[in-house]
Amino acid sequence: MEYNRDIDKLRHTCAHVMAQAVQELWPQTKVTIGPAIDTGFYYDFDKKEPFTDEDLRKIEKAMARIIQRNVPLTRVSMPREEAKKFFAAANETYKLELIDGIADQEVSIYKTGDEFSDLCKGPHVASTGMIKAFKLLSVAGAYWRGDEKKPMLQRIYGTAFFTQKELDEYLKMVEEASKRDHRKIATQLDLFHIYHDTAGAGLIFYHPNGAMLRKVIEDYAKTQHLKRGYQLVMTPNILKGKLWEVSGHAENYRENMYYFKVDDEDYAVKPMNCPGHILIYKSQTRSYRDLPIRYFELGTVYRQEKAGVLHGLLRVRGFTQDDAHIFLRPDQIKNEVIDVINFVFDTMNDFGFHDLHIELSTRPEKFMGSIANWDKATAALKDALDTKGLKYDINEGDGAFYGPKIDIKLKDAIGRQWQCGTIQCDFFLPERFELNYVDETGAQAPLVMLHRAILGSLERFIGTLIEHYAGNFPLWLAPNQVAVIPIKNEHQNFAMQIKKVLQQADIRVVVDDRNESLSKRIREASVKKIPYQIVIGDKEVQSSQVAVRLQNGSDLGAMSPDALLGLLKQQIIDKK
Repeated sequence: MEYNRDIDKLRHTCAHVMAQAVQELWPQTKVTIGPAIDTGFYYDFDKKEPFTDEDLRKIEKAMARIIQRNVPLTRVSMPREEAKKFFAAANETYKLELIDGIADQEVSIYKTGDEFSDLCKGPHVASTGMIKAFKLLSVAGAYWRGDEKKPMLQRIYGTAFFTQKELDEYLKMVEEASKRDHRKIATQLDLFHIYHDTAGAGLIFYHPNGAMLRKVIEDYAKTQHLKRGYQLVMTPNILKGKLWEVSGHAENYRENMYYFKVDDEDYAVKPMNCPGHILIYKSQTRSYRDLPIRYFELGTVYRQEKAGVLHGLLRVRGFTQDDAHIFLRPDQIKNEVIDVINFVFDTMNDFGFHDLHIELSTRPEKFMGSIANWDKATAALKDALDTKGLKYDINEGDGAFYGPKIDIKLKDAIGRQWQCGTIQCDFFLPERFELNYVDETGAQAPLVMLHRAILGSLERFIGTLIEHYAGNFPLWLAPNQVAVIPIKNEHQNFAMQIKKVLQQADIRVVVDDRNESLSKRIREASVKKIPYQIVIGDKEVQSSQVAVRLQNGSDLGAMSPDALLGLLKQQIIDKK
């Protein structure tokens, strides 16, 4: 954790150096904010002319000169009004707006020697000379303070590391990530599209290949949930506004919701599935013998996301969660949480993710319910993690408004972390909705809810899968598993026979009998990343065998249809 704080200091300092360099090159440019982020840093600028690639190279050279001078960074505490005069004299209007939002009478300013000053809480490294390796990466548009009604700024992204080796490794990963971009691969494999102009941003249209990939994942999710004692439910996509008032979402989440009127009454498109599951639980009296009750839904939800943060499948406005809510007694929390953790680990292993990171997120500043219940919920999650002997980080203040949570993040093939499973322990909503069960004495007793998802958002998980495998899905996930390629017209009948045999065994197969050369059809099957290719010519027809090739070009030779089918079925079962 110390390393992360130190790298944040380094990157935050590099952001200041970049802002200083920009103002040295273009003195009329106004600076806004420039924080460290997980992958580096950025700074937003108000500049009339757009930054070009050549400009980034100029900025890097100017930064190198500042770094070479080894200028010290010092913190100065300044009264609010004095700070406002200071930034007003420099015509830094964005800084004035930031100061107006600070409640303290003293504000923090960091100075880079006598060369540059910035409104900033810090922290920073001692001097610019400590920056050993940095790189400016890209420019993007960003609204001031994320508000679409405010000015559009230019955001320069960069990164910094303690050593050149670390930077080189990161840049190599960035290059590989670009090749794996799920949006590019989705176009290549015809998986999905977002019709921004005609349908709307952040809304996904799955083409046949993408819909098949999603079906495989959904079928897997349903099967695994049923095996583990979950019951399938389905709830409406719109619910009365009053329900969201009871749940607390209207108070704590309204800016992310879509409201509208029906018969002069407020309704909202659901951003969460939990109130619907609660109503199903409340539909009848429940006994302690019935608990735990586990409801599962592939529930589609909609949330207001600003246009600037939308990103392919990874950040959307409409998405489907593999969502479940477990209604249980307080004494059942630990075992249920452990079962969910095991469920996540087993699932991620099946999908080819073996390196998982766990965080425990605690009570945020804005929360609902009693602190006593928050403490009990947090202790219960911690007890489950400790019993499992799992390592985890504490993520202070990042819990949901109704309860603490365990977040499980996976690491992909090139080392990036992605959010997947989450487990939230909730005493608040059962209290708010008056959820009870009949205990051993016949009395009404309050219960607890676990909110949990294994994959999280199906959209984000599919995007993660695409990038993890670079589109080369394992056989069990591939939208099309086999391409049958007859060499000539007279080989088509046997090709269709093979297709029928495979289809009846639930193998997803396509026949490419276009009037194109054999080499072109084989090449296109490889480009479409179809795992197996079956080529049929005179020899295969005469011997009733098939010539089998892999997507990577390996030749498995001739085999009988039964032998091929056995090979495919075993590989699908093994999920390798």
